[in-house]
Amino acid sequence: MQFRRSGSTDQVGVIVLGVMERFVDPDVRPRLREGGDDLRVFDDLGIDSLTMVEVVMIVEEVLQFKINNEELRDLRTLGDIKTFIDCRLKGLPLPERPTHVHVAEILAIMPQQPPFLFVQEATLRSDEARGTYKIAGDEFFLEGHFKNNPVFPASIMLEALGQLAVLFVFKAKRPEITGPVSPARVFFTSCDGVRCQRVCRPHDVLTLVVKPKRIKHPLAIFQGHITCGSERVAFAEEICLTFDYATPAELAALAGPATSAPVPGPEAKN
Repeated sequence: MQFRRSGSTDQVGVIVLGVMERFVDPDVRPRLREGGDDLRVFDDLGIDSLTMVEVVMIVEEVLQFKINNEELRDLRTLGDIKTFIDCRLKGLPLPERPTHVHVAEILAIMPQQPPFLFVQEATLRSDEARGTYKIAGDEFFLEGHFKNNPVFPASIMLEALGQLAVLFVFKAKRPEITGPVSPARVFFTSCDGVRCQRVCRPHDVLTLVVKPKRIKHPLAIFQGHITCGSERVAFAEEICLTFDYATPAELAALAGPATSAPVPGPEAKN
């Protein structure tokens, strides 16, 4: 009612949280209230696709505008929803549509592979990449880190941010990256200004974020941070990668074997 009287977009966040709270399980509500814009609608809040339609119907009724199903496909987090609604109410252009990269595609393009791959899904825009990793508890290094007290190593957290930066170099649309990057020639070179603020254990879900600061072949420099729910986990002021472009031979190998035309048999000759 306050929104209808004032029309102020300052109420958008409150409206979204209020509607969401009606549909999430009671044990998730505290996380919704304290969580930030990184909370994922489906994975973190447990809202399925049909429930999401109900949420949208109420939001449409309260805010007096329509959201089509095509637009819903890109709304993955609370932040996505708030930004979308805010832009629609203010008549602003919608943000760049993100590229969602799922685990199968990550496995196909990343040089790192299990058990040393720490990005399970990602969303890419031209100015940032966001990824997730759930600590399963059976990672090989947890057996000795530490004895009877499994703690996810800070060095692996930095590795996860570096891997997300590698994925950005492969998939994001940036004018500084002028061609396909070689998976065989992307390497971590340095990391500065690192701070770790929270211990992470099995079953924690890590949200990874990297943002490019400077890219000029052969270097790409990112800022990165990790959160777990609403809590800050780690921060890196600069993560530096070196990269190079794929050679013609590598491009041919990535494209797969060429299909040649069948050779006519003797019976085809006159």
